[in-house]
Amino acid sequence: MNETKEPQSEALIRILHPSDFTRASLIAFAHALKIALQSKAELEIVHVAPHKIGSDKDVHWSDFPGVRATLARWQILPVDAAVDEIAKLGLRVKKILNSESDPLAAMTHYCETHPPDLLVLATHQREGFKRWLHKPVAEPLARRSRALTLFVPTHGQGFISPANGAATLRRILIPVDHTPNAQAAVEEAFFLAQGLACRDAHFKLLHVGTEKGMPTLFLPHHPGYQWSERMVNGAAVEAILREDALWSPDLIAFATQGHRDFLDALRGSTTERVLRGAHCPVLAVPARA
Repeated sequence: MNETKEPQSEALIRILHPSDFTRASLIAFAHALKIALQSKAELEIVHVAPHKIGSDKDVHWSDFPGVRATLARWQILPVDAAVDEIAKLGLRVKKILNSESDPLAAMTHYCETHPPDLLVLATHQREGFKRWLHKPVAEPLARRSRALTLFVPTHGQGFISPANGAATLRRILIPVDHTPNAQAAVEEAFFLAQGLACRDAHFKLLHVGTEKGMPTLFLPHHPGYQWSERMVNGAAVEAILREDALWSPDLIAFATQGHRDFLDALRGSTTERVLRGAHCPVLAVPARA
């Protein structure tokens, strides 16, 4: 039996978005910017370019996604806004260019020395999936960051429109089990919808396996929000992807059992396979002890 309570939110202070300037990264950038804007957080956009200084492949600051241009397109800032207008919104932005020869090692080190509260990653899925989710990157960016991680896929729909910044979180799927405890995933999904002012969100708790029944969770209360439960038999990955295909959620929120087990899940069959097959962003939430 699930109960209702009002959870306490922990503010997002640092949001990190590694960008490779592809279309997929631009979609993820829109999500990172919108969340940072609503949270009044610091947004760090990091690009690692393994090119020598002075080469014809030099990266310039103009190659970074334009924060002011995006906010102007979203009609939050005027087109001719000065740089200091961003700070007046409570948003702090850093653009970081790293010229290390090994981009993966550079991002690993950066996450270790500057731990983010939220990591926003583009997943190229089948075409370029190995770039961000293959073992050399799963370790530094998922396991060692110890942070909330939002994976935004190239195909399908995100919940933030790059065109106008509109947030669409109407359906949120939360796979739950007795281990790991999904309470943190429930609360973070709630905070995200609440922070983005998505007032008519429907949260569906999906439990695969009926032997122990639905886990007991405390469900946050908010006027207009709907909570429902569904229990199904079968293999976890197939059941989650089937629900994704049938229900078309805007977000899937996962509980992950610490950074070590999260890496194991990425290597194994659950999180990685769901990420590859999901048609919406996936929020990986470290479970609390």
